[in-house]
Amino acid sequence: MDSMKARLLTAAIGIPLAVVLLFLGERFNIIMYIIVSVLALIMVFELLSARKLHNNLKIFIPCAVYAIIQPLAVPLKLGYFTLFIYLIAMFLIMIIDNSRISYQDISFTLIGEILIVLGLTSMLLLPARYNNCYTIFFVFSIGTPWCADAGAYFAGVFLGKHKLCPKISPNKTVEGFIGGLIAGVISAVIIALIYSFLYPNAKFNYLIVLFIGLAATAVSVLGDLSFSLIKRSCNIKDYGSIFPGHGGFLDRFDSVIFAAPMVYFIGKAFVIFTV
Repeated sequence: MDSMKARLLTAAIGIPLAVVLLFLGERFNIIMYIIVSVLALIMVFELLSARKLHNNLKIFIPCAVYAIIQPLAVPLKLGYFTLFIYLIAMFLIMIIDNSRISYQDISFTLIGEILIVLGLTSMLLLPARYNNCYTIFFVFSIGTPWCADAGAYFAGVFLGKHKLCPKISPNKTVEGFIGGLIAGVISAVIIALIYSFLYPNAKFNYLIVLFIGLAATAVSVLGDLSFSLIKRSCNIKDYGSIFPGHGGFLDRFDSVIFAAPMVYFIGKAFVIFTV
């Protein structure tokens, strides 16, 4: 139960802070770009720290620069260019300093960073299609997997009997996964209802909202397990310790990294709401 208390404390502090940032971001869109850049930088640092690569400036500096610039490049439509330059830089570093920087280190860095940065940046790609409504996609992309994670946690604690992936994440259960799916779908509907109340002109397609809840929750579990597997391979328990009961930013956002692109693809293929 100590873990549960820590999680509740983290939520009590984090939710009001998130509401304030979203309130400001709705009025000053540049704040949303800055938030994504800062989150990407912190998580990339945690990823590199897991393999003790953060002290290697030849790797860390281009990774840090890319994490900061990629989200800010979205309004300039330079995303592919910045990604290409980053890839060239990393492979040049490996070729020039091949005696000390291995292909395994570069592969680990590239896969992890691209997943993190592009996953987070996807939250910034849809607003132009939806009357520049920024915060709704942040809330769908972050709130849905987080609520699903909470639902999975409680369902697992009180009902969990069958292990889901015991070798990767021993505490995850099939019952928790089902509870998470239900919580994710419900949270997506609640998010849409709240925004309908805040913005009466917004008309949501609740069939698509249900699909977002189901699909985003399902892939969020894949993100959680994927980054858990990385932790196991690096022999660490958490990526950080800033969030009591949760670990670091990457521990908290691993599910979002996979859920956010799913929200983007659904929002690109279907009309979630009209204003």
